[in-house]
Amino acid sequence: MNDVLNLPAGTLCALVGPPGSGKSTFAARFPDSWRVCLDVYRRLATDSEADQSATPVAAEIQNLLLEARLSRALNVLVDSTNVYGHVRAGLLARARYWQRPAVAVLFDLPLATVEAQNAGRDRVVPLHIVREHHQLLPTPDQLRAEGFASVHLASDLTATPGVLR
Repeated sequence: MNDVLNLPAGTLCALVGPPGSGKSTFAARFPDSWRVCLDVYRRLATDSEADQSATPVAAEIQNLLLEARLSRALNVLVDSTNVYGHVRAGLLARARYWQRPAVAVLFDLPLATVEAQNAGRDRVVPLHIVREHHQLLPTPDQLRAEGFASVHLASDLTATPGVLR
C-alpha cells in the first residue's frame, strides 16, 4: 500500500474528524494492521458499533494495541473521532512514552459535506452528534501546540487524486 503521508517507522497518526468525514475511508489506504478503531472493538464486544456502553472495553483494547505497536516501532493509525482534547492528550502521552513521532490528519471538511457523507453511510450517526463533533474540531495550530509534529489537512489530501476516495 502507498503511504501517502510518508510516515516514519513507529509513528502514531491520529485521524481527527466528525463521524462521516472520511476517516475510515482514508485509513483503508494503509495496511489493516496499522489501524486501531473503537467502532471495530465495540462491534467485537457487542455486535454493534453503535453500542456506546462498550466504549470503555473498546478503549482498553485500543490502548493495548497502541502499546504493542508503539513499543515495536510500528506505525499505528487511530481511526476514531479524536475531537476531544483529553483523548488526543492520551494519544500524545503514549507516543511520548515510547519516544515515537505523532502526527494528525485533520478532516477539515465543510459541515454540509460531512452531513451528506454521513447520510450515505451504512450506519448513520445522528445529525446532532455529527454537528457537535464538527464544532469541536481543533485548528491545525491547536494540534501543533498540543504536540503533534505535523498536521495534514484532509482538504489538501482531497486535491491529490485517489487519496481519500
